[in-house]
Amino acid sequence: MSEVRLLSDAPWLASGPAAHVLGLLNADGEEARVIGGAVRNALMRIPLADIDIATTALPEEVIRRAKRAGIKSVPTGIEHGTVTLVVDSLPFEVTTLREDTETYGRKARVAFGRDWVRDAERRDFTINGLSVDASGVVHDHVGGLADIEARRVRFIGDPAQRIAEDYLRILRLFRFHAAYGVGEVDRAGYLACVSGRAGLAGLSAERIRMEMLKLVVANGAASAVVAMSDGGLLQPLFGGIAYTGPFAAMIEIEQLMKLAPSAMRRLAALTVAVTEDARRIASRLRLSNAEAKALDSMGHRWWRLPGMDEAHAKRRLYRLDEEPYRDRLLLAWARTGAGQDVDQWRALATLPERWRAPHFPLRASDFVARGIAEGPALGHVLTLAEDAWLAADFPLDPQVLSGIADQTVSRFTRDHRL
Repeated sequence: MSEVRLLSDAPWLASGPAAHVLGLLNADGEEARVIGGAVRNALMRIPLADIDIATTALPEEVIRRAKRAGIKSVPTGIEHGTVTLVVDSLPFEVTTLREDTETYGRKARVAFGRDWVRDAERRDFTINGLSVDASGVVHDHVGGLADIEARRVRFIGDPAQRIAEDYLRILRLFRFHAAYGVGEVDRAGYLACVSGRAGLAGLSAERIRMEMLKLVVANGAASAVVAMSDGGLLQPLFGGIAYTGPFAAMIEIEQLMKLAPSAMRRLAALTVAVTEDARRIASRLRLSNAEAKALDSMGHRWWRLPGMDEAHAKRRLYRLDEEPYRDRLLLAWARTGAGQDVDQWRALATLPERWRAPHFPLRASDFVARGIAEGPALGHVLTLAEDAWLAADFPLDPQVLSGIADQTVSRFTRDHRL
């Protein structure tokens, strides 16, 4: 099977850094093409990210040509034929054509070659198996062009075999379907994923994290996550319940509020009911400290937020700051029903846009002047005074503040019999 098509509207093939690299490698009997995601995205009219290049030239020859042209080369994966060339501060991964001679999990023993068909057949999905040469001709040896038109994500060859080569491909099927597919997940691929789900246990937390954080923010994430849940694929990843209803509600809320998709908000909606869930997920996915903190904050007593009035909301916003306040509030909204009390939820969510919390105006010196000695007692008095100031709705009038200070000291003195 082989099909060709001319790729129109691809100026990066005619000029610029990518064209420079192709020109460098398309000489003296060698051939180079752009491969994979850049070709897929160009055909689907989706912005390109990285541009990867395959070549018949061996890695040593790629490095030699780059040096001769004054281009920096980095042997980022030279044992598998990959050299990164840096042109105008842009990296291009250049990989020699290859085929797997032996696979064991994620790793494979490869042999370099000059066969474009065999190189395409070793890739994961048909839409990732396309290549385009410098003249704009798209080469398809695996049926990727038809699948791009159908918006179908399908394994190249036998799905079970491709999954056994690398079980991360289970997650990649759903991520790519969520990003590029329509309708139901390819049936043969789906069944192979379900049959091979035990292999997920052998994946590193870092690789799972990378795929899941990309999956949850994809356009079709809601239906993809439901399909994964139905196939029993989420429990092995998370070690607990997956809440597909709140996850879909979070997506709806973000769209309603015109917010950019947030991987942490969506992950919280999918996995977190209490803070213990947040800590488990942070551990299982090896989240960064900042990610773990955000997840933990969202799960902390979110159930206290539904139905609160604006005065209560202001105190929450003051305590949490803008982003943690909004994230916890949106989790509460998603868990209690995205379609209920929309106007009230929207008003609470937009509070940071309408009101900025003032700084606590009382200082330690105000209480030292009233006889409180420096040390733990002073810190305790400041906390009591701040609580009283919040309860009074953030007053800034000097007389009111003086009254709060006096009352706080009196209360503290009485309670501690000083």
